[in-house]
Amino acid sequence: MQPIFINSGVLRRIYPLDSHAFRDHLLRLDSEGRHDRFAAAVSDAYIEDYVVGFFRSGDIAYGYFVGEELRGAGELRQLGDGTAEAAFSVEPQWRRTGVGTALMSRIVRAARNRSDKTLMMMCLSQNRAMQQLARHFSADLTFATDQVTGRMVGRLATPISIWSEAFDDTLGLVGTMLRPRAGIAPVI
Repeated sequence: MQPIFINSGVLRRIYPLDSHAFRDHLLRLDSEGRHDRFAAAVSDAYIEDYVVGFFRSGDIAYGYFVGEELRGAGELRQLGDGTAEAAFSVEPQWRRTGVGTALMSRIVRAARNRSDKTLMMMCLSQNRAMQQLARHFSADLTFATDQVTGRMVGRLATPISIWSEAFDDTLGLVGTMLRPRAGIAPVI
């Protein structure tokens, strides 16, 4: 897989250099989008802290970029004991365009390559888009009063899956490093 182009954007890994774009994306989410992503109403300050903590954690994310703007993100958070959690956020105007499915395919591959035995997706019961995405990837869904949990059994990594992730990530990093960034001073 190479970087995936969808409509006018590209799908690639989100690096710490992109932390401002990740933060800005999460801050642009409307109240419903924030509630769907974090399962609660969250403040701007919470999002600022979340992004800083995310890049310190070593977890990974893939993003859908339109120019310099991140418009969708898929995160893979390691929970321990061979279990990981997938989380997604896509801005309203880019929903139902294939962005979530493309992000999920990258997250599934990344979980596979990290030997995760279980990939979990948790969402609120009214988040039908997330439930549909989980079903698309054959997740077993468990319904509770206000939450739905999707579980996918991990598959073993293959040389092809490892190589394709490394290749994609390298292309994305090179593209990120070579792209001029307005308003970002170089570190000397």
